[in-house]
Amino acid sequence: MDSLPARRPVSVGRGEPVLDVVIPVYNEEKDLESCVLRLHEHLTRTFPYYGFRITIADNASTDTTPLIAARLAATMERVASVRLEQKGRGRALRTVWSQSDAPVLAYMDVDLSTDLNALLPLVAPLMSGHSDLAIGSRLASGSRVVRGRKREFISRAYNLILRGSLAARFSDAQCGFKAIRKDVAERLLPLVEDTGWFFDTEMLVLAERAGLRIHEVPVDWVDDPNSTVHIVRTATDDLKGVWRVGRALGTGRMPLDRLRRPFGDDPRDRELSGVPRGLARQVVGFCVVGVLSTLFYLGLYTLFRLGTGAQVANALALLVSAVANTAANRRLTFGVRGRDRAVRHQAQGLVVFAIGLALTSGSLAVLNAAADDPAHTTELAVLIAANLAATVVRFLLFRSWVFPSEPAGRRAGSETAEGLPPDPDQGLADVDAAEVVEAAEAVVISSETIVVDEDPRTGR
Repeated sequence: MDSLPARRPVSVGRGEPVLDVVIPVYNEEKDLESCVLRLHEHLTRTFPYYGFRITIADNASTDTTPLIAARLAATMERVASVRLEQKGRGRALRTVWSQSDAPVLAYMDVDLSTDLNALLPLVAPLMSGHSDLAIGSRLASGSRVVRGRKREFISRAYNLILRGSLAARFSDAQCGFKAIRKDVAERLLPLVEDTGWFFDTEMLVLAERAGLRIHEVPVDWVDDPNSTVHIVRTATDDLKGVWRVGRALGTGRMPLDRLRRPFGDDPRDRELSGVPRGLARQVVGFCVVGVLSTLFYLGLYTLFRLGTGAQVANALALLVSAVANTAANRRLTFGVRGRDRAVRHQAQGLVVFAIGLALTSGSLAVLNAAADDPAHTTELAVLIAANLAATVVRFLLFRSWVFPSEPAGRRAGSETAEGLPPDPDQGLADVDAAEVVEAAEAVVISSETIVVDEDPRTGR
């Protein structure tokens, strides 16, 4: 599948829906009609120049919800109803969003806990082409929230878990108020496995890891005391989802390259005369990974030294840390994702490892020749010095041999002389505070103007 095109303002013909707001429901016969009437009135008043649609997604309700939904769709303009025979909010959203023809897709909970005045700020960045996804946040600065202490604690704890385990940078994963561009949904939704409440979180984590832009809107939110959400079961399912997604990301099984924007869409990718492309970021990333892997190496050396000699302990510690170092640099420093050529990269990394082994082992040999029984602290000091020299050699070999930069033509998205598409696995990764955490994890485990068309036939 091709990568995403560059962001453009939404372009639609007159009368066509720009926005499709989905309301997933399950046994909501008491609140459904009032919700749809209120939302329809708000959209009619605040979206006077743009078409919209409200889609009721009934997932396996057993009360009169399907009848109410069908009646609303039959009697109200721009209201549709979809019936699914299986439960799951994620399943309902995936089904409706995949079938919708609107360029901007959104959803909100039927209780309308979120103030509807945040809807236009939510979708405007997607319509203009500024952002790829947008979320309402109850935890962002400027939000005004009324809810009990129990739900407040659970919400903050869950988002803290996401930050610590998946290095998530968005502030509120589960607020029932989100939007996504249709072109992004077409690429992103097939990668999301969850069909329940974790659907939102998984979608956001994958989007963020792929480098998509997520716009956050502070919202006014009032808790619904009659919510039917089972907190304990939902929390358990969410934690299982965090484990599954974290494991998939850690092993490189997520094909996130297909979600990348083309080179040049990000102003940070612009060429600067006289400055090697990406060198500064690569140096920073390499240094971060290097420091973490060195600490990892020293810890392993100290552990192995308890039961074996210095040379064997050094070789084993350097081998394990080298595999972790190559994996971390592959992902974070040089932006290579997925499994393609992973074995080759590790093999090349082992060659670099051999050079490092020669430097450190040689240093130990010289030390042992100069002193019969050197102190452990002296051994560590010599190994640190030797590893610094090996680090410089390792960076040069990684940049020029193991993970070489692509030619300029291929970076711009052109095809090669043989007619093959550019390799999606190459690219650069920004290194920031959140990715320092990601680097540590890698080392340890293996290291947003709507354009309304005048002529709907031409789209111009």
